[in-house]
Amino acid sequence: MIKKTLMVIGLAVATLVATAVPASATEYSSALKIQGVQYNAPGPDDNRCSGGNTSKEYLTIRNYSKTATVNLRGYRVKDAVGNSFTFTADHYLQPGDYVRLRGGNGNDSDANNVVYRDNCNFIWNNTGDSIYLYKPSGTGADSHSYKPGRDDADGNGYVTFH
Repeated sequence: MIKKTLMVIGLAVATLVATAVPASATEYSSALKIQGVQYNAPGPDDNRCSGGNTSKEYLTIRNYSKTATVNLRGYRVKDAVGNSFTFTADHYLQPGDYVRLRGGNGNDSDANNVVYRDNCNFIWNNTGDSIYLYKPSGTGADSHSYKPGRDDADGNGYVTFH
């Protein structure tokens, strides 16, 4: 009888734990997290390298560590259909620091917290997308999905995740 009671209690606890964590929640043990995305650049979309607005579309990645500096070299960002960008140069994020990965061309700058993709095509879909951040080892660092109607209440084209 005691054995049966313990099995029932164990099953009840397992059920509570299984239902307490949503299946879509993915949390990684990484200092770097996707803070947010400006998925819809202000104004009409124009991906011309000269005079376009792809540089107004950006992904913000923040170092949430309280002590560790992280070098972005080798980290990769990808969308749902496989468009990707790999940080090929050293770019150091101090604890609490961030970088904005922008579309278009420009001068990468630690001081201005910006890295350009050197690609004038938009990467983040205005209708919703998934964003994946991978460590240089290829393991996941963070991931999020967004839908404008669900996640962008003020309609400004920016979604905050962390």
